[in-house]
Amino acid sequence: MSTGNHRQHHKIEELPDPNGPETSSSPPPTSSKRKWSNFLPIFVGLVVIGEIAFLGRLDMVKNADLVNSWAESFYQFTRTSPKRSTESWVDESGSGSEESGIQSHQDTCQAWLEREDYVPYSRDFRKEPILVHGAPEEWKTCAVRCKFGHESGKKPDAAFGLPQQPGTAAVLRSMESATYYSENNIENARRKGYDIVMTTSLSSDVPVGYFSWAEYDIMAPVQPKKENALAAAFISNCGARNFRLQALVGLENANIKIDSYGGCHRNRDGKVDKVETLRRYKFSLAFENSNEEDYVTEKFFQSLVAGSVPVVIGAPNIQDFAPSPGSLLHIKDAKEIDSIAQSMKHLGENPSAYNETLRWKYEGPSDSFKALVDMAAVHSSCRLCIYLATKIQERDETRPEFRKRPCKCTSGLKTIYHVYVRERGRFEMESIFLRSDNLTLNALSSAVLAKFSSLKHVPIWKSERPESIRGGDDLKIYRIYPVGKTERQALYTFKFKGDSDFKNHVERNPCAKLEVIFV
Repeated sequence: MSTGNHRQHHKIEELPDPNGPETSSSPPPTSSKRKWSNFLPIFVGLVVIGEIAFLGRLDMVKNADLVNSWAESFYQFTRTSPKRSTESWVDESGSGSEESGIQSHQDTCQAWLEREDYVPYSRDFRKEPILVHGAPEEWKTCAVRCKFGHESGKKPDAAFGLPQQPGTAAVLRSMESATYYSENNIENARRKGYDIVMTTSLSSDVPVGYFSWAEYDIMAPVQPKKENALAAAFISNCGARNFRLQALVGLENANIKIDSYGGCHRNRDGKVDKVETLRRYKFSLAFENSNEEDYVTEKFFQSLVAGSVPVVIGAPNIQDFAPSPGSLLHIKDAKEIDSIAQSMKHLGENPSAYNETLRWKYEGPSDSFKALVDMAAVHSSCRLCIYLATKIQERDETRPEFRKRPCKCTSGLKTIYHVYVRERGRFEMESIFLRSDNLTLNALSSAVLAKFSSLKHVPIWKSERPESIRGGDDLKIYRIYPVGKTERQALYTFKFKGDSDFKNHVERNPCAKLEVIFV
């Protein structure tokens, strides 16, 4: 039924005598008591009618409901549970004060929605884990049960490479640049027949990056810069398809002294520990072999770990990976070589200015940086399983029984919306409820914080980050976005365009599913 045009009517029932039937063991009521008992319903009715006349805005059905509500309150009767509706439960009865009534209706709606919106999925991943053909391994700490290997007679959910049998997703996983391996381009991979793409691109289905908290102690203290040379370089591929060798020569021609440990322009013995060596230099030449969005390798992250300011050639969006503003120098094209050389000289000769580039080492990186690299707190293989399980559930949600979920409950003049939220890197959803008169982004954030705080939720990155940047127990939201967005969309490009956009999303997507990033 349409809740906007029809209402659930309540029949007025005859109310029993609150004193109960007379028995031989009870003394007969006095005449005055009997008179009071006879006039009591009339008195209640007159009070209610007077109130209704004063308000002058309720229809006859609601008048009947109001009489019922007052009488039920007086006699302390309880209302039966609401019946299931394919759209929403409509309750127009009133009780108590306006504020307590709203809260009571909201609580009742929430309990009803929790029950009515529950539909079992076709697969319990605790009993039937996601199976991926690959080297045998079971990720016991993953948010969804996840097994890699081969099981005789069982069709895997996914496998690497092409072709794959129907019902098994073909996965491409590579950390190489699409400049050198064209199939790593997402569109090319789709055309070849890959269902799931795992590359360094944040626009891929399951990004795989070169950084993890466990691998690098990014908050390691800065050491004194003892080398005479201003910068160090580790460049071995001398045939790179960008201008990095030209930049190396250009910086040297601009009187930037560089110690080169790689195969290109080597002037120092390359058999050294790279990170320990970089610690002694003010700058590190983090020159990638291609200029590709999101292609940021260990060259950059090792520079950050070492406390050596990275001078970057590579990803045009490298600032997305910066731990703080001003923490790196970016040579976008060959025309900028001389100006970057001047910047390096200025910073090298002015300790206070140079120290500003490393301030994040003492104060901690920006929230945007933490939100980006926290993704790697969950291994890409586990994230692949979460991706597959989420897709399986999305297919289930096209079935009629899921489409019949009410997902909202109308109480008086307000509607309560049922919304599901999970943390990025988790699988299970948590319920939150939002009122139609407060369907705003602030209300969403407040509801998410209240829900996860009540669960004493521990962010998934908590044990992975260095202790100095884990923060306290309070949760802080960085982004909330619909499930299914890529990491690039989630972190940088997607944003609800104000409260009206968010409201439209909830209204048009019954039982909307959202994901939250905590920092």
